[in-house]
Amino acid sequence: MIVGTAGHIDHGKTTLVRALTGVDTDRLKEEKARGISIDLGFAYLPAPDGSVLGFVDVPGHEKFVHNMLAGATGIDFVLLVVAADDGVMPQTREHLAIVDLLGIERGVVALTKADLVSPERRAAVTDDIRQALAATSLAGADIVPVSTVNGEGIDDLRQHLFAASNDIHVRSAQGRFRLAIDRCFTLSGTGTVVTGTVLSGTVSVGDHVVVSPSGLEARVRSIHAQDRPAERGLAGQRCALNLAGDGVSKDAIARGEMVLDPALHKPTDRIDAMFKLLPYENKPVTQWMPARLHHASAEVGARVVLLGDAPIAPGIEAPVQLVLDQPIAAAAGDRFVLRDTTAQRTIGGGKFLDLRAPPRKRRTPERLAQLAAYAFADPQAALAALLERPPYYVDLTSFARDRALTDEDAASLVSRCEALTVVTPGGIVALSAARWLDLKRAVLTALEKFHAAHPDLPGLGLEPLRMQMLPRPPAPAFIAFLQGLTKAGEIALDGAWVRLKGHEVRLTPQDEGLWRRVLPLIGGDERFRPPRVRDIAGMLEVKEPEVRRLLKLVGRMGKADEVAHDHFFLRPTVAEMVAIIVDCAAKAPDGQFTAAQFRDRVDNGRKVAIQILEFFDRHGVTLRRGDLRRINKHRLDLFRRSAGDAFMTEGQAFMTEGHVSGRESSPVGRPDFKSGRGRETALGGFDSLSLPPNSRRAG
Repeated sequence: MIVGTAGHIDHGKTTLVRALTGVDTDRLKEEKARGISIDLGFAYLPAPDGSVLGFVDVPGHEKFVHNMLAGATGIDFVLLVVAADDGVMPQTREHLAIVDLLGIERGVVALTKADLVSPERRAAVTDDIRQALAATSLAGADIVPVSTVNGEGIDDLRQHLFAASNDIHVRSAQGRFRLAIDRCFTLSGTGTVVTGTVLSGTVSVGDHVVVSPSGLEARVRSIHAQDRPAERGLAGQRCALNLAGDGVSKDAIARGEMVLDPALHKPTDRIDAMFKLLPYENKPVTQWMPARLHHASAEVGARVVLLGDAPIAPGIEAPVQLVLDQPIAAAAGDRFVLRDTTAQRTIGGGKFLDLRAPPRKRRTPERLAQLAAYAFADPQAALAALLERPPYYVDLTSFARDRALTDEDAASLVSRCEALTVVTPGGIVALSAARWLDLKRAVLTALEKFHAAHPDLPGLGLEPLRMQMLPRPPAPAFIAFLQGLTKAGEIALDGAWVRLKGHEVRLTPQDEGLWRRVLPLIGGDERFRPPRVRDIAGMLEVKEPEVRRLLKLVGRMGKADEVAHDHFFLRPTVAEMVAIIVDCAAKAPDGQFTAAQFRDRVDNGRKVAIQILEFFDRHGVTLRRGDLRRINKHRLDLFRRSAGDAFMTEGQAFMTEGHVSGRESSPVGRPDFKSGRGRETALGGFDSLSLPPNSRRAG
């Protein structure tokens, strides 16, 4: 059990801890000289059952409340100290308010300096204390008179703490590891040591961890848990971790950071939260109000964004968005406290709801409904509620990470909620079984209608299909969902087309015969110099409109592209020319090539070479500046020959560039990518006048 002291300055907190444990927690030279606690102090008390009670002694001076807050997070039991001669004082009330905001419900009151006052004074102060506790989480807590001078009540208080330790609910060691750092120092012969309270999970010697938000990687060389050497540290214990690794030093790690499982390293600077303004505040909280945010051992500047229509009045609880001056490491459900910018008073506090708060559309009814679901403390209840509210899917990877859940915990949640999941390059997305079935039906219905209206087209573009879905899943999840339907044999993915499994586009016997005659003329050795429609009609003695109609049809089937007016190239030839362009750019010192260089490679005339390059310019495969061009790597799969290659390239680009290196990758596959450019063929094929696919459509 971790016991935290609280109370006004000079009410005897440190002296009482010394009387209980035999340890003087004032360790700083200035603390000795001034006779007051300035920073956190720590002591330990072995219990008769073999367990160890840890004490966090906090300063009581109003100037050091920020230090008090750094030690208050993570304690199980509060030892509120009130001097009998002074009674309830300003910092008594502020510390009590902080304890209440942090949700600490177990505690005892030590009425110190009891030897200095009369029985009547003891009774009067006791009544004042009960009134102060009445509206807080410590209402009804026992009050024990003590004196460190004559020893009165010390043994009774110690036994009270031992009994509370036996009764207190042991924190679950499930979840991923998090430790809030309150000290970092160097020991001779040991190296860098950090101390703090383990907020969740376990840590073992040899584990690899990350110091967040800095991102410093380290390895745990040794552990002291509750002041004893140990192989493991558990949630609810105070631990000292000896860390090693490149860059690990006392100067590289500071109070306010966290040591955590590498999977949890995702700092945030924008958090949606539930906030309560303290009843005795004189002014309401207004839009964009500045404050100091205290979370675990961290302290950062913050702005309060109201998510309701009116300022938050004293005593009222309401949802807010906290925009921080710098990122912090946190978890959903963590408690926080806000103080004013002058550090003179505590304003209020509450609980984090969503660590990935949106900067826009944060006050819509849909968003507020999501926050109501995030407010459930039980992860299963929160996940179940989110799955039934717009947008009806949950990024399970983010949900589990932000609640410090292990992979096993997340899998168990999915099973208990009877949800279904799809795996994307960016993580796992969960949908309820009912929404999954609705989405499947919507896809099949949309494809049936499209095939009925366009029997001569091979299928519907992936992005146009996704835009018809309500609710509309993110693009990576939708691709994974369609791939699942493909494996089940219900649909087929053909390059950028989506079609029903049995749908095929076939030429009529007459068109098939004409196509066999046209094909040799635009392929083979003349593939880079195919004749135009008028020339083909003359060679075959066929009416020009018939040839044009046939080539438009095979263009819609994805077999040819109209590079310029009435000038068709086979799709494999277009893919070959893309490869030539890539090679030209690769051989150029700065990646830029000229039309003449491309013309020489395809052994064509300048006019046709320019028309080909302008076709690629229109579709974003090449980017032109003056007489020079360079390739756009994000569009190279637009004319790829193999459908399998197209999907594989897209997935690899998204995973490699967007999620491993942390750099911004191709927008293809990103949930925020709306236009779908580069992922589906334009209806009717590519023609000389077309813009890139969907460029006319608003996302």
